[in-house]
Amino acid sequence: MLTPRRIQIFKAIVDEYIKTGEPVGSKTLQAKYNLPYSSATIRNDMQILEEMGYLEKTHTSSGRIPSTNGYRFYCENMLNESSLDKKMEVAIREAFTIANLNMEDAVRQSCQILSEMTNMTAGAIGPDSSTQCLEHIKLFPIDERNAVCVFITNTGHTETRTFHFDEDVPFSDIETCTDVLNSKLHGTPVAMLPEKMEEIKPELSTVVQRHDLLFTAFVRAFVKFASENIYFSGKDRMLYQPEFEDINKLKQLMSMLDDSSVWHQIGTDTSKMSVTTTKGTELTWINDVAIVRSRFHVNDQESGQLLVVGPSRMNYDRVVAMLQYAARMIEKIYNGKGGI
Repeated sequence: MLTPRRIQIFKAIVDEYIKTGEPVGSKTLQAKYNLPYSSATIRNDMQILEEMGYLEKTHTSSGRIPSTNGYRFYCENMLNESSLDKKMEVAIREAFTIANLNMEDAVRQSCQILSEMTNMTAGAIGPDSSTQCLEHIKLFPIDERNAVCVFITNTGHTETRTFHFDEDVPFSDIETCTDVLNSKLHGTPVAMLPEKMEEIKPELSTVVQRHDLLFTAFVRAFVKFASENIYFSGKDRMLYQPEFEDINKLKQLMSMLDDSSVWHQIGTDTSKMSVTTTKGTELTWINDVAIVRSRFHVNDQESGQLLVVGPSRMNYDRVVAMLQYAARMIEKIYNGKGGI
């Protein structure tokens, strides 16, 4: 049975383990948390909490650490979603106001900020491009073998791709090709762009000299545009987390980060241990990995997610509050409200 005393002891163990990464014993709890109970009483309650599945005993110490089920209970019942301190709030807000960010930049900026502030991997799942239509293409030649292409959708979303050609492509070809594509592809759903390109290929070949190189570059870019909407920052930060000193665990995590299907399915997999906070932030645990996700809305139909990925031993109060605040900053940029 979870009595108020056992809940107090459990919370102290979670807080201490998050801070130190060391198993927590009864003497530590007495010394640091001024618990008005005897060591024998604390040890007995720790044993009961372990039997209930909220704590685990390590092989190297007599202390306990939270179990995955314990973290879930903690986040369901003890999470403080308003714990973002003013200094952190100002730092995030200032990072968004240093430049006139477009939507893609805002998302990437968020990931970089969150990764730096949490010392973990941060990422974003962008709006589903299958619901968007192509609005405009801009192609900027760098030289005769390199160009930068920018795709803009009807929602204002932008994607940037760099083209590298095996042979020289005249600037006039780049200009003509861009004009043709804007004329023929405007309003086409993103998912249908590769198919639409096949239809206009004959016309493109009659007006563009190096149509073959340009055609291949655009088709590849459109395929990626339609399928890739996941971005991560700070993958290397997992190297410094003691939980991933085990090379096999680290390899599993890196493989997980590189598998886009994991992130598209994570919110729909009911077999995973998860919890949703009162403000809608979702927390999921997969083995020793914790994933915290907060949604941002582009418009009434589209939304994306910011996420932080790290060990189960993370400061959930701080991470959740940071994610929620950064998501609100992105929404202001997406919705053109300004005045951050």
